[in-house]
Amino acid sequence: MLGMQTRKESVHALVERTQPSPWEREETFAETVHDWLQRSPAFGISMALHFAVVMALAAIPWNLFDEDEPVVITAQVVAPLEEFPDDPPPEEPVILEPKVELDEPIDAPVVPDAIPGEDDPSEEPNMVGSDSDNDDRADTMLNGAPVLGIGGPPSGKVGGRGTPGGVTGGIGSYDPQVELGLAWLADHQNEDGSWDADGFQHTHGCQCDGPGSASQDVGVTALALMAFTGRGYTPARGKYKRSTARAMEWLRAQQNSETGLIGEDLGHAFLYDHGLATLALCDLYLMTRVPMLRTPCQKAINYVGRARNPYGAWRYDVPATGDNDTSVTGWMVFALSTAKDAGLKVDNEAFTGALTWFDEVTDTSTGRTGYDRTGSVSSRIENVNDHFAPEKGEAMTAVALLCRFFLGQDPEATPIMSKQADLLAKLPPVWEPDAHGCDMYAWYYATYAMFQMGGRHWKAWKKSLGPAIAESQRTDGHLEGSWDPAGPWGYSGGRVYATALMTLCLEVEQRYTRVR
Repeated sequence: MLGMQTRKESVHALVERTQPSPWEREETFAETVHDWLQRSPAFGISMALHFAVVMALAAIPWNLFDEDEPVVITAQVVAPLEEFPDDPPPEEPVILEPKVELDEPIDAPVVPDAIPGEDDPSEEPNMVGSDSDNDDRADTMLNGAPVLGIGGPPSGKVGGRGTPGGVTGGIGSYDPQVELGLAWLADHQNEDGSWDADGFQHTHGCQCDGPGSASQDVGVTALALMAFTGRGYTPARGKYKRSTARAMEWLRAQQNSETGLIGEDLGHAFLYDHGLATLALCDLYLMTRVPMLRTPCQKAINYVGRARNPYGAWRYDVPATGDNDTSVTGWMVFALSTAKDAGLKVDNEAFTGALTWFDEVTDTSTGRTGYDRTGSVSSRIENVNDHFAPEKGEAMTAVALLCRFFLGQDPEATPIMSKQADLLAKLPPVWEPDAHGCDMYAWYYATYAMFQMGGRHWKAWKKSLGPAIAESQRTDGHLEGSWDPAGPWGYSGGRVYATALMTLCLEVEQRYTRVR
């Protein structure tokens, strides 16, 4: 047994001698790890856990958690679009006449059949502001052009014509006389829209007398149209729409589209007709803003400008020859003033020239303004109307006084105006045709001038004016509503002229506001 053991020990020793020492042989990675694990179990466990964690983390799809690249938005701040209210639904237009080109004269306007209730004297006046006028306040059409502003004119000098109910309450409340005058004018209007100064007796059975001159048709048509607009009637409002529309179209048709002259260059007084027609159309444009009137009015105003003497005023010739007179100048000042109020282009130098002329021919000691020079009286034609004494009317003084108001002067700052008003007050209107004392032309201008003066001057003048005019109106037959053509210029304008002027006098408190 001992031998056996001794043999085993020898064998074991031999094995140990034949195996390399630990530092003599290379250990494998597994052996190293095994050795570490044997000597440090805790470390092995830690390594295993870390390895597991790393593998688990590697398996997670981290790209799902990536943040998107920032989006850069470029914005521009702009003002919000302006909002406009929806247009109201258009009302049924009232077509008065076929459409015509703006600047081409027409030979004879085509007029539709009378609209029921219009131009019918038996119907009550369609006053501005009345319930029956509501439809007229809506936008309507006139010859294809929209009638704008028919609810009333812009603020300014147009007086009560533009305010609801403003056409009532004239001088002494002579409304019936005004309506009778307009009814007579409407009955004696030609179908083409004009008024014939000498041939107005076309109404069936008409026996009206008092013809004027055939050359004055443009002038009397303008005066008649102003009588209607002075009451507030226009082509878009009131019961005389048809009458005013036809008159407007006829005056437009008389204009030379190249020169702007309304009427013909005939005789020595054609500028009177042009001035009156320009005033009538500009006044209508001021009230209604009918677009079709703007160009004709501007052309007419341009002609007025060319007719003026450089640095001066107006008389009879175009081009001007250097002569001035107060009468023609008065109508031109009012045409220009109305055009300016309506927004048309006006040479302001013309107002300066007119005022310079009035100062030049006004006697500062009395206030009297001369016709064509200082101290001269109103014009008269030998053996025609020279039996009407000029001294019975201060027509030129009245023209100058009224123009001064519309040229911006005030009696408080311009003492000559009070002198002129005092001079007019000495010659109040009195109806005395047999004594050749009527001067309708002087009454017209003096009435409007004294109204602007106001106070005691207007109070005294109105007291005389009402009876002189209203009580002299004819009330018989076909003459009802008209005035006899008394006065120095009745022979020229005739009954149409007289009726239009006297109606305008009764409308004074509505036609213009006081400008101061």
